[in-house]
Amino acid sequence: MTSVIVWTIVILSCLGLILAIILFLVAKKFKVEEDPRIDEIEKALPGANCGGCGYAGCRAFASSAVAAPNLDAHFCPVGGNEVMKKVAAVLGIEIAEKAPQIAVLRCNGSCTNRPRTNVYDGLQSCRVKAQLYSGDTLCPYGCLGCGDCVAACQFGAISMNPETLLPEIDETKCTACGACVRACPRKLLELRAKGPRGMREYVACSNRDKGPDARKACKASCIGCGMCFKTCTHGAIVLENNLAYIDFSKCKLCRECEAVCPTGAIHGVNFPKELDKAAVKERIAKRKEAEK
Repeated sequence: MTSVIVWTIVILSCLGLILAIILFLVAKKFKVEEDPRIDEIEKALPGANCGGCGYAGCRAFASSAVAAPNLDAHFCPVGGNEVMKKVAAVLGIEIAEKAPQIAVLRCNGSCTNRPRTNVYDGLQSCRVKAQLYSGDTLCPYGCLGCGDCVAACQFGAISMNPETLLPEIDETKCTACGACVRACPRKLLELRAKGPRGMREYVACSNRDKGPDARKACKASCIGCGMCFKTCTHGAIVLENNLAYIDFSKCKLCRECEAVCPTGAIHGVNFPKELDKAAVKERIAKRKEAEK
């Protein structure tokens, strides 16, 4: 009986050794040499693995960057231009700087502007809530207020305001990774250019209903009147489906659209002075008079 056990152990050991040798030889024969620059780039990246670059993680980003002919389609939003300069240095190429971006909420449906008409008592998830019904208010496009964006943000840049029941974005923490954009089922969060000294203009509304219905649902909604579109001299505003949209790549921050908006749907952020609507409207009137 003892000899049987011994022989079994010996045979299994030999078999294991043979298999190990075979695996070693196969691994050696089919070994894929990895470009050492991948490790260098991965070390230069912040290691957030947030997916904001469009890749599964920092390692995947590094591998793709090494294989690509240039870095035009690659950008790390967390590390920004400084990190991308390091990546470019590893690859021995030059890269143009990109304007920093930040997330903005295209909804101003606070409790004051958009009164609640019912109470949701289910799972506190915007995604689930959006699938069940149109929301707690008359606006079927507005923020659902469950904070999916807060949970998605890895950098603590978003918090829910208990008074307005809307998410607020901390500019000092936002990395423009886009996680909140992907988390919002109603696509109310958008990445926009941060703007010079943080100044920017955007339409804080996503309601595509006709004016009277949009106004009934929220006092601060865009009603599609076209005042901003007609006023803008830079071609920065598009009016589609009863909703205005400002193209930040064309906007010159003149604030004329903000001054003429009858509902206050257009928001100007981080401007050094408060908007003097009367003065701006007077300037617009003089320009139109001169054009006649």
